[in-house]
Amino acid sequence: MSGTAPLGRRAAVEFVGTGALVAVVVGSGVQATGLSQDVGVRLLANSLATVFGLGVLILLLGPVSGAHFNPVVTLAAWWTGRRGGEGPGLREVAAYVPAQVAGAIGGAVLADAMFAEPLARWSTHDRWAPHLWLGEVVATAGLVLLIFGLARAGRAHFAPAAVASYIGAAYWFTSSTSFANPAVTIGRAFTDTFAGIAPGSVLPFVAAQLVGLVVGISLVTVLFGRPAEADAEDSERAGRGVEHGEIDWSGHALATRRERDHGARSEGRRA
Repeated sequence: MSGTAPLGRRAAVEFVGTGALVAVVVGSGVQATGLSQDVGVRLLANSLATVFGLGVLILLLGPVSGAHFNPVVTLAAWWTGRRGGEGPGLREVAAYVPAQVAGAIGGAVLADAMFAEPLARWSTHDRWAPHLWLGEVVATAGLVLLIFGLARAGRAHFAPAAVASYIGAAYWFTSSTSFANPAVTIGRAFTDTFAGIAPGSVLPFVAAQLVGLVVGISLVTVLFGRPAEADAEDSERAGRGVEHGEIDWSGHALATRRERDHGARSEGRRA
């Protein structure tokens, strides 16, 4: 469906999906803070809500936009597909990324409104330390490796559960609690609650995430080969009668641009 949905609709889905994700993250943090004084219990509640919420959002909205909800994922999809005419083009990247950032800010404001917190108040939660930035590099690189590694391995249909599970785990095994998302990072600066991040801490986090993006793409290439190699393996399987198609990271079959163009030409000849 994401191959045929108008760009405006796909951008709207990215706005709503990213906003809902941040509302889950921020809202569950506020709820946990009110229910327990134990920081560990708060983090557990926050991570569990995020796992379930993210999984549901990917399953629900993936067929429309690919359910990126993350500029890192959008940029990685563009970069890995730019030569073969697969994945989003620059026009789609230019629509997706602002929608994701705006949605994240809106989600934080919505969560604050639901819990009667001050709206759009800058966070005072400083997260400024080199070990936290390293945690973001690791978390983001792992996310990119998981998403695009599954796609290269032909197992992208497992991505909704796998991505949600990875984020839940990364809450606990990274020092930064795994933001791994520039849009979400910016959005969480707009709430002075458990999940917030001070505006002064945002830029280093985003920079670390972009470093993680580069590391993740490099790992995908080293461990799974370049797209051309993967395409050759797919063609070999197809020659043995195995059906295949381009798959986005949320696990839903998509037509490549070449296939869509070929289909359009075929329709024109039949007409």
